[in-house]
Amino acid sequence: REAGENQAGAVFLTRFRYPLPLPMSSSSLSLPRRLATRSGIALARAAARLPWQTQMRIGRQLGRRLMAVAHRRRRIAEVNLRLCFPELDEAKRGELLERHFESLGMGLMETAFTWFGRDAQFEGLARIEGLEHLDEALARGRGVILLSAHFTTLEIAGRLLARERRFHVLYREHKNPLFEAEMRASRERLFEKAIPRDDMRGFLRSLKAGHAVWYAPDQDHGIHHAVFVDFFGVQAAMITGTHRLARISGAPVVPFFPKRLAGDAGYHLRILPPLDRFPTGDVHADTQRISTLIEQAVRECPEQYLWVHRRFKTRPAGQRSPYDTP
Repeated sequence: REAGENQAGAVFLTRFRYPLPLPMSSSSLSLPRRLATRSGIALARAAARLPWQTQMRIGRQLGRRLMAVAHRRRRIAEVNLRLCFPELDEAKRGELLERHFESLGMGLMETAFTWFGRDAQFEGLARIEGLEHLDEALARGRGVILLSAHFTTLEIAGRLLARERRFHVLYREHKNPLFEAEMRASRERLFEKAIPRDDMRGFLRSLKAGHAVWYAPDQDHGIHHAVFVDFFGVQAAMITGTHRLARISGAPVVPFFPKRLAGDAGYHLRILPPLDRFPTGDVHADTQRISTLIEQAVRECPEQYLWVHRRFKTRPAGQRSPYDTP
């Protein structure tokens, strides 16, 4: 039974990772997988037509169910919270874990809503603070690195900001070719252009053309092009891309952090002034500055950060991964 629940949870997360319409066929996928994906997409489309508050209630329930069946992701989140919040006792960390999975479920509903919701449904959902900072940075003519992080509100925050200002997005290509084709088409519909994560030349071309490009450097992709920095008091590998891209392009770095408000009151999108005196000649100091900035944003709504990612999987020499089974 437990194995079946684990498999069901994994399938559910895979189907809803990027809930987008799919082409009619793909030779690389089995018929059952295509049918299962189309069923998931149909459900996501239907859910996106519900009132937003209803979607959020469903999302919280979904998150609680995921916490019960997604055992591996739950354990990863437990490890991360223990490392990052050692000052909390076990009961408090347990409460934070529950709120996090509720936030994950809400994020899944928000993803469907982002791609399939009608534009009128987004009216009045967001309060955006600091648009003048983005406008000022764009006026310099060198593009903008729109610095953010992997919050569970990532998808809906992008659509809400895109209603006010157009920008490009850097994204990770999906292994499912059907998802990949439709995800890219949908992102470009909303954000003008979607740039694969590894296409740094494409990123620089967008900056050179004067566009803002959404960028989140806070996931662990190994030590290649990364340095170890402090994140919640723990050494974490962070890519040095923000420093390198800003140095090569001359584009200002503008932090952008979303927050889902309590009581289903909508969203607060906060855009900060461009980073002053960035980059410097010290790549480690610049990368640590970015890590500290993201940590400050996470502390404002810790349950909304993506704790199910193995943020600390890459370790300094001689250190064991905290996610290894004892």
